[in-house]
Amino acid sequence: MTFELLLVLAAGLFCTGLFGALSQQSIVMIMMGIELMIGGVIVAAACFWHFLAPSAASGQVIIVAAVVAMAVEMAVGFGVTTAIYRARQVDMTDMAEELKG
Repeated sequence: MTFELLLVLAAGLFCTGLFGALSQQSIVMIMMGIELMIGGVIVAAACFWHFLAPSAASGQVIIVAAVVAMAVEMAVGFGVTTAIYRARQVDMTDMAEELKG
Protein backbone atom coordinates (compact mmCIF):
# COMPACT_ATOMS: atom_id res chain seq x y z
CA MET A 1 0.00 0.00 0.00
CA THR A 2 1.17 3.49 -0.72
CA PHE A 3 1.40 6.45 1.62
CA GLU A 4 -1.40 8.32 -0.15
CA LEU A 5 -3.73 5.32 -0.15
CA LEU A 6 -3.32 4.83 3.59
CA LEU A 7 -3.95 8.52 4.22
CA VAL A 8 -7.11 8.35 2.09
CA LEU A 9 -8.22 5.37 4.17
CA ALA A 10 -7.54 7.31 7.38
CA ALA A 11 -9.40 10.35 6.06
CA GLY A 12 -12.33 8.17 5.02
CA LEU A 13 -12.53 6.59 8.47
CA PHE A 14 -12.34 9.99 10.13
CA CYS A 15 -14.99 11.55 7.87
CA THR A 16 -17.34 8.59 8.28
CA GLY A 17 -16.97 8.82 12.05
CA LEU A 18 -17.51 12.58 12.00
CA PHE A 19 -20.69 12.18 9.98
CA GLY A 20 -21.90 9.44 12.32
CA ALA A 21 -21.14 11.46 15.44
CA LEU A 22 -22.84 14.61 14.16
CA SER A 23 -25.90 13.06 12.53
CA GLN A 24 -27.07 10.61 15.20
CA GLN A 25 -29.06 11.14 18.39
CA SER A 26 -28.38 7.77 19.98
CA ILE A 27 -25.57 7.96 22.52
CA VAL A 28 -24.19 4.59 21.42
CA MET A 29 -24.10 5.64 17.75
CA ILE A 30 -22.30 8.87 18.66
CA MET A 31 -19.73 6.86 20.58
CA MET A 32 -19.29 4.55 17.57
CA GLY A 33 -18.65 7.61 15.40
CA ILE A 34 -16.04 8.84 17.85
CA GLU A 35 -14.45 5.38 17.78
CA LEU A 36 -14.18 5.56 13.98
CA MET A 37 -12.65 9.02 14.19
CA ILE A 38 -10.00 7.85 16.64
CA GLY A 39 -9.36 4.81 14.44
CA GLY A 40 -8.73 7.12 11.49
CA VAL A 41 -6.23 9.13 13.54
CA ILE A 42 -4.45 5.94 14.58
CA VAL A 43 -4.25 4.72 10.99
CA ALA A 44 -2.80 8.09 9.92
CA ALA A 45 -0.27 8.01 12.77
CA ALA A 46 0.76 4.47 11.85
CA CYS A 47 1.09 5.50 8.22
CA PHE A 48 3.31 8.45 9.07
CA TRP A 49 5.42 6.32 11.37
CA HIS A 50 5.82 3.51 8.83
CA PHE A 51 6.78 5.71 5.90
CA LEU A 52 8.71 8.52 7.60
CA ALA A 53 10.61 6.92 10.50
CA PRO A 54 10.22 3.12 10.55
CA SER A 55 13.34 2.61 12.64
CA ALA A 56 12.16 4.88 15.48
CA ALA A 57 10.40 3.03 18.28
CA SER A 58 8.70 6.19 19.53
CA GLY A 59 6.10 5.91 16.74
CA GLN A 60 5.08 2.47 17.95
CA VAL A 61 4.79 3.72 21.52
CA ILE A 62 2.54 6.60 20.48
CA ILE A 63 0.30 4.29 18.46
CA VAL A 64 -0.01 1.77 21.30
CA ALA A 65 -0.76 4.59 23.75
CA ALA A 66 -3.48 5.90 21.42
CA VAL A 67 -5.06 2.43 21.11
CA VAL A 68 -5.01 1.99 24.91
CA ALA A 69 -6.53 5.46 25.40
CA MET A 70 -9.22 4.62 22.85
CA ALA A 71 -10.09 1.38 24.64
CA VAL A 72 -10.26 3.05 28.05
CA GLU A 73 -12.36 5.91 26.69
CA MET A 74 -14.84 3.53 25.12
CA ALA A 75 -15.07 1.36 28.24
CA VAL A 76 -15.77 4.38 30.44
CA GLY A 77 -18.21 5.84 27.92
CA PHE A 78 -20.22 2.64 27.60
CA GLY A 79 -20.19 2.27 31.40
CA VAL A 80 -21.61 5.77 31.86
CA THR A 81 -24.16 5.18 29.09
CA THR A 82 -25.27 1.91 30.69
CA ALA A 83 -25.58 3.58 34.10
CA ILE A 84 -27.66 6.44 32.66
CA TYR A 85 -29.91 4.00 30.81
CA ARG A 86 -30.45 1.82 33.88
CA ALA A 87 -31.19 4.80 36.13
CA ARG A 88 -33.47 6.86 33.88
CA GLN A 89 -34.15 4.81 30.69
CA VAL A 90 -32.42 7.52 28.64
CA ASP A 91 -30.76 6.49 25.37
CA MET A 92 -30.96 9.64 23.23
CA THR A 93 -28.94 12.83 23.56
CA ASP A 94 -31.96 15.14 23.70
CA MET A 95 -33.40 13.04 26.55
CA ALA A 96 -30.08 13.14 28.40
CA GLU A 97 -30.26 16.94 28.42
CA GLU A 98 -32.97 16.66 31.10
CA LEU A 99 -30.48 15.07 33.53
CA LYS A 100 -29.10 18.49 34.50
CA GLY A 101 -31.71 19.19 37.15
